[in-house]
Amino acid sequence: MESSEKVVAVIMVGGPTKGTRFRPLSFNTPKPLFPLAGQPMVQHPISACKGITNLAQIFLVGFYEERDFALYVSSLSNELRLPVRYLKEDKPHGSAGGIYYFRDIILEDSPSYIFLLNCDVCCNFPLPDMLEAHKRSGGMGTILVKKVSAESANQFGALVADPVTNELLHYTEKPETFVSDLINCGVYVFTSEIFDAIEDVSVHREGRANVRRISSFEALQSATRNLPTDFVRLDQDILSPLAGKKRLYTYQTMEFWEQIKTPGMSLKCSALYLAQFQLTSPHLLATGNGTKSANIVGDVYIHPSAKVHPTAKIGPNVSVSANVRVAAGVRLISCIILDDAEIMENAVVIHSIIGWKSSVGKWSRVQANGDFNDKLGITILGEAVIVEDEVVVTNSIVLPNKTLNLSVAEEIIL
Repeated sequence: MESSEKVVAVIMVGGPTKGTRFRPLSFNTPKPLFPLAGQPMVQHPISACKGITNLAQIFLVGFYEERDFALYVSSLSNELRLPVRYLKEDKPHGSAGGIYYFRDIILEDSPSYIFLLNCDVCCNFPLPDMLEAHKRSGGMGTILVKKVSAESANQFGALVADPVTNELLHYTEKPETFVSDLINCGVYVFTSEIFDAIEDVSVHREGRANVRRISSFEALQSATRNLPTDFVRLDQDILSPLAGKKRLYTYQTMEFWEQIKTPGMSLKCSALYLAQFQLTSPHLLATGNGTKSANIVGDVYIHPSAKVHPTAKIGPNVSVSANVRVAAGVRLISCIILDDAEIMENAVVIHSIIGWKSSVGKWSRVQANGDFNDKLGITILGEAVIVEDEVVVTNSIVLPNKTLNLSVAEEIIL
């Protein structure tokens, strides 16, 4: 790569109105800061950005309040020794309109390439390889794609690519009929031409709005016609119209990829990231055989400030956050234990997320069947929930500040 070719990365983090499916976990922390494998969700794509040569800046774009991200962004800038900035949209501008709104800031280093990542995507973010492929293609943009089962393809943006050149030939967002088993992974790299393409959409829409007489064809398109001129969607407004014009290309990943829409999926993605640590950051994974420290099975993250009794048995797929206390004889399997929670003697937690400052009493069980797609397939305790001794909580969601002294199953406790 030319030493002068700078790269910037933009990570779309959404806003408080977006993470509603993530309740009750999004009540007291913005979804992008929810920990997966012991690190905020948004940190996994940020860590991947560190592998990019000549990375000049990282921008987080969304409509959370600035105070929600101020501390995180400043500590991250220091840790990475790289400017990380949070840019707050005044209102939602759409997935492409958001970066266009901040184009002057994003382009201030005159970057040759701009990565655009979605924060609620879980994958190994093969950014350097994508960039190489993008340069070879010579197009305006390259999209990370993955093959999925034909049954699930219609839940995503489905696309057709040239098998030889990898050019994007056709793109449909959530198609009603089967289009292809290749889907858009929500990870892109563009040249600065992307801003011209977004501007073209806005200008075209403004021009259309000024045409007073509306033909029947335009009346059919009224859904698009009523969008504000500065609201531009990457998929429908940019990818679909530019497919097949030698402007957009694809890069296929064979690795894991998931979308983190629900708390259940966050537990699955935490497991995927813990497994990834085996390759990228083995020092983050806990070890122990039950003599001096707890018996660790499989991939487990334990925050240095957590206190875990050596007779506890932990794993696989467990993430234990800051200041957690795990007492003697506890068994933890496939769970996330959030800051300041306490798991008392001989309690068992399986396929569950234990909220901040919550406690699970002696000989109690908090458990679920582990079906990540089922609404109650993962048990979730919101913040400051108390499960008393000898209580069993199965396949349930408990909202914050509740005390459970009786066993519950298949319930949402409001």
